[in-house]
Amino acid sequence: MSLKAQLEAIIYAAETPITLEQMLGLVKESVTAAGAADEVEAKSRVRSSLEELVGEYAGPDHGIEIRQVAGGYRMSTKPEQHEVVRAFAKSLKPPIRLSLPALETLAVIAYKQPVTVPEISDIRGVDSGGVISTLLDRKLITTAGRKQVIGRPILYKTTKEFLMRFGLKDVSELPSMEEFEKLVAESFQAELIPAENAEAETPNAKPLAPAAEMDDHAPEDNASEETDSVSVRAAANAEDAETSEPGEIEKSAAVREG
Repeated sequence: MSLKAQLEAIIYAAETPITLEQMLGLVKESVTAAGAADEVEAKSRVRSSLEELVGEYAGPDHGIEIRQVAGGYRMSTKPEQHEVVRAFAKSLKPPIRLSLPALETLAVIAYKQPVTVPEISDIRGVDSGGVISTLLDRKLITTAGRKQVIGRPILYKTTKEFLMRFGLKDVSELPSMEEFEKLVAESFQAELIPAENAEAETPNAKPLAPAAEMDDHAPEDNASEETDSVSVRAAANAEDAETSEPGEIEKSAAVREG
């Protein structure tokens, strides 16, 4: 098997970006057997074969490419193939996504790192302490020491896991703020559409408007019937309150006030 084919198989099989040194350790024996005089020459051959492989995958006949990500190499789809891949991905079970507050907080850290929680909260306008815990649990951010000010708050920065998740070589490849805001808006809108469809398919709570309208047209001298009707509606509202969604309860309250 050629060296280039070995490197291709290694990069394809690797779950995380694999470095040149790691690949050298895996193929060093075969490279030495092929005539490499020492480790320097072996590394040079591996690098040369890797560059050729990257160049071949950069051609128009390939839908994937070999990119440098987080200090290593990995295979990824080319940008011009993203639409067809996105269509395929939508047919699969969607992965767990970050909430909008978590995505906003992560964006602030990515662009302003290292940064403290009070600074993040000032930019977002809301407390971000709880979201920080989520991002730490997912290993997207980590601590970066303490800021030398009163109170010495903890500084936070993005991690290698962040680079891997977003397919970045380093933070310099981050999109501009305008591009990022557009991506966030599209992602948030995509999450809202399924939620709205689900609400439309959910049966509504017991309507109260017809009863209210009937009361408006009831004879004024029939006080006992109005009292009984109010009691029945109160009991029905109490039952609905136990089973209805918050939005439905607010709608029912608005009808009663009307």
